Amino acid sequence: MSKNAFLSIAAAALMASAAFFPATADAAAPKCSTAQLIVPWGAGGDTDIVFRTFVDSINKSGVKPELQVVNIGGQGGNRGAAEARKAAPDGCTLLAIHESVITSFLTGRIDYTPDAFEPISLVTYTPSIIGAYAKAPFKSMEELIAAAKKEPKSITAGVTLGSTSHFIFLLIEDATGTEFRYVSYEGTRERNTALLAGNVLLGETNILTAKQYLSEGSLQALAIATDERDAALPEVPTLKEQKIPVTYGLARGVVAPKGTPAETIKFWEEVFAKAAKDPGLVKAITGASSSVMYKNAADYGAFLKASFAEHERLAIKIGMYKKP
Repeated sequence: MSKNAFLSIAAAALMASAAFFPATADAAAPKCSTAQLIVPWGAGGDTDIVFRTFVDSINKSGVKPELQVVNIGGQGGNRGAAEARKAAPDGCTLLAIHESVITSFLTGRIDYTPDAFEPISLVTYTPSIIGAYAKAPFKSMEELIAAAKKEPKSITAGVTLGSTSHFIFLLIEDATGTEFRYVSYEGTRERNTALLAGNVLLGETNILTAKQYLSEGSLQALAIATDERDAALPEVPTLKEQKIPVTYGLARGVVAPKGTPAETIKFWEEVFAKAAKDPGLVKAITGASSSVMYKNAADYGAFLKASFAEHERLAIKIGMYKKP
């Protein structure tokens, strides 16, 4: 399905559920007519679609101020994050983030961590899938791990070094005592192209991509990094089922500049909590190969700290990062 077609379906679903929300009390609402949610990646990508779906749902609910997506791409998400970081802490500027704010710090591309922002809420989670070239000489994680142990660094994995596509394989190496040989690509499209062509044997992918290429027979899905199998791909076993205790994925959330008042954080927290319960939104997000996973500000803050600690541990282990 094209992104335009998906967006049309999402818009229709959200219009049908526009009356879902009661109005949120505006006592702690920011004092601006329109607030902006900076999405630090280009328009039309998966992350942009997810946050535009939330914003459409929120605005149709009648909440004031209205929320507007502002795309500030560049530098792997870091340019937009820098703009949000220096914005006034008045609740009129929010930032969409995922693990890149952690991995960019650990790879030296930025000098701040998620602690530079105030958490508002986690909104979605997209699990990682271990994809393999269709003609790869292994058909399961058990066979893959056996081959990797027999000949360390003989199996190639297409990644973007220092990104989540890299860290999922670092976690598998850490859990199984294996070593892969990494081939770095600029982004998702380049990684997928290399994997489908057999230029590499392994690569991280998502549910939507996996479903498309599995049906064509041009990709294997060896595992999904979740606690339980996903209903969208029930035939794909989890890593845990295959005795690899790893769960991993892209956790998208919303933060605000440091110093934003607690009552304003609470306002936006409640707005996103209500959006996460909108049936039209849930359906639209599921269609975008993700799932709604809401956490409030306190729980999301704890989630970010735990995620940072795990990424930091792996980055130190491979020499990517040295703790001051």
